[in-house]
Amino acid sequence: MQESEKLHHESLFIPVTATDELHLKRIYQNPTGKPVLLVHGSIENGRIFYSRSEKGFAPYLARHDYDVFVADLRGRGKSRPPISGRSNFGQTHTLEEDFPAFINKIKQLKGDVPQYWGAHSWGGVLMLAYLARPVVPVQVQAMVFFGSKRRISIWSPKKFLMVDVVWNWLSKLVVSITGALPAKKMRIGSDSETRLTHRQTHHWVVQRRWLHWHDKFDYATILQQMNLPPTLYLTGANDDVLGHPTDVKNLMRETGSNQSEFKIIGKASGHLHNYDHINLLTHPDAVHDHFPLALAWFEKSTTLATDHVNKGSLL
Repeated sequence: MQESEKLHHESLFIPVTATDELHLKRIYQNPTGKPVLLVHGSIENGRIFYSRSEKGFAPYLARHDYDVFVADLRGRGKSRPPISGRSNFGQTHTLEEDFPAFINKIKQLKGDVPQYWGAHSWGGVLMLAYLARPVVPVQVQAMVFFGSKRRISIWSPKKFLMVDVVWNWLSKLVVSITGALPAKKMRIGSDSETRLTHRQTHHWVVQRRWLHWHDKFDYATILQQMNLPPTLYLTGANDDVLGHPTDVKNLMRETGSNQSEFKIIGKASGHLHNYDHINLLTHPDAVHDHFPLALAWFEKSTTLATDHVNKGSLL
């Protein structure tokens, strides 16, 4: 790690249709560092991972010798054009077109080497869904998820207001009028979602079985049969709805992975703050408090993989 060295920033644009192109933010000190792909959650964009002042999880990893690629899913962030009432894509397109485009771009720049994946909230669900049914093959060394859940099973007055009233009833009404969900204007998120993405996300949040919207492909069953990369699930002690510890742990169990760990980041476990769904990634103290856990998880997976290769070479 060389803290004093300047970080390099690049904006890469990847065409996916005749009219749509994806934005992939690259942040690095070492251009030969191990590649990390970071994916944001619903009603968000890639800025959850970095700020103009070079704060956040992406710059933190870049300062520790990783070559970091932050995705803006279609229509979000700097991806073009922005979402409007005419946008007709959804999560099917995210999994079948956007993810392969990001993966191929990283392969083009880095070669077909193991990637490290990280996500906030719904981005973790999308990453797992992609691995269950990949369009292009990808080697993933390890994953770290912040506040990622698929279903919201808990009940509280706050959940009723945020999810049942605002996300379900009010958002559906707004979408029916405008054709999209202008979450930033509604002050419920940092970016918009399309009509189809909102509907498909809601379907997965409320359904007990994790099935594809059209052909009923069973994601959970396939994931449980796979040898998933080591995955660290982190959530904040004050994340009481969108990344509630119960629901985050349920997602981990749904994958059936025996290479996962779950941690609640809060004062009871020796951390500086009881973090919520957003400041788990954006709090200034995160860089000293729990980002090192994510870094150690990546480093541990690298060491284990190297040891496995070395032992194999002796046989």
